[in-house]
Amino acid sequence: MIVTTTAKPSARALEQAGRLSAELASPLKARGNLTVNKLLSLSHDKRLIVVTEEEVRYYDGQSETPLYFHPSMAFVRVKRLRRGETDPLIQLSGCEKGDQVIDCTAGLASDSLVFSYAAGPSGSVTAIESEPVLCALVREGLAGYQTSLPDVNEAMRRIAMKCVNHLEYLSGLPDNCVDIVYFDPMFRQPINESSSMEPLRAVANMDALSNEAIEQAKRVARKSVVLKEHQASEEFARLGFERRHVNTSKIAYGVIQL
Repeated sequence: MIVTTTAKPSARALEQAGRLSAELASPLKARGNLTVNKLLSLSHDKRLIVVTEEEVRYYDGQSETPLYFHPSMAFVRVKRLRRGETDPLIQLSGCEKGDQVIDCTAGLASDSLVFSYAAGPSGSVTAIESEPVLCALVREGLAGYQTSLPDVNEAMRRIAMKCVNHLEYLSGLPDNCVDIVYFDPMFRQPINESSSMEPLRAVANMDALSNEAIEQAKRVARKSVVLKEHQASEEFARLGFERRHVNTSKIAYGVIQL
């Protein structure tokens, strides 16, 4: 993988690219007049990170669309919470102001953002992502993305990203130390209409959840353990969750109340 910038990067972008190059053990290459396709051809594994003034983009040489952080539907959901409306995940998990939450499969941190806003400044959200490139991409996005709403920006900044396997992380925690543990793995049965997920699938951890991880989550959480999956998924039964279908949606949540 190669890390690069735009043709005329700012000092900030150069510093950011240098940090990512060191963190991901990937060479930093001056952009010059090289195109994305040319840089991909120079990369031994056909992977490329481009640091722009607005965002960090990841190219895998297969998808035409780069992967980059954006709050997407999470921003819509948070705006509903700001208006005093409800969110199924917040309702079912029992999340309240001041709660401590672990999102074990952060992905693009969409649900982490919803949790962070709901838990507020007195709460905390730790977002676990096992894939180094995805973790770095999302961490940088959470630190720099600007919306028009200062309280939403603050909710993004409060999320603590950690690059580690969730089972390893949970196993090292004491009993009853957080309020909610959440899992949103890549669905065993993909929702193919969700084209926005395609770039993510190329870099995400595709492993199924283990029963051991769920047992560790139950030990660590005080309130609830929550699983998001396809509404027809057999994972709820396999892992011991009570399935709660969300109306007009192909997703469902499984809940273990503690």
